[in-house]
Amino acid sequence: MHRRFRADDPERKRWQDPEGILTSVGVKAGMVFMDIGCGEGYFTLPAARMVGPEGSVYAVDIDIDAIDQLIRTATAEGLLNIFPEVNEGEKAVLCEGCADFVFFGNNLHDFRDPVKVIENAKRMLCPTGMLIDLDWRDDPMEIGPPAEKRLSSEKAIGMIAAAGFHIRTVRNEGPFHYLIIATH
Repeated sequence: MHRRFRADDPERKRWQDPEGILTSVGVKAGMVFMDIGCGEGYFTLPAARMVGPEGSVYAVDIDIDAIDQLIRTATAEGLLNIFPEVNEGEKAVLCEGCADFVFFGNNLHDFRDPVKVIENAKRMLCPTGMLIDLDWRDDPMEIGPPAEKRLSSEKAIGMIAAAGFHIRTVRNEGPFHYLIIATH
């Protein structure tokens, strides 16, 4: 298993800026943001601050300890707009057509059935919503999951497009990741 970074890990901040990434894709006050495979909330917490009290962030992870840590951090910050759930991404459909964003942060490769998770995302997104897939490039590197576990951007694009999404943008994001933005 590869190293799982804590939500407050200063090393990670040097190569992955969650606020910058979320701003670049258009997260704004009042929106509904789904963080599927949220871990301890590296993207959940900044998203909650950005959508503000009039917005909502739904955070799903299979790891109960990660969800517990997310709850503790959110409570300490007074973030009341985060709705955490222990669940598999393959089973998580938190609403029908209500989400402005469904976000996969460094984890689409981790799901048992990534196609099912993408199909669930489509169900949750509103007609103008966006699927965001941020994941590890398949270049050789010292950090991240093993190369054989990673999804190339081409493979991720293929799965997302096969689920009926239109690929809007694909770009490198920092030194280790790609970012895919897709819409209905």
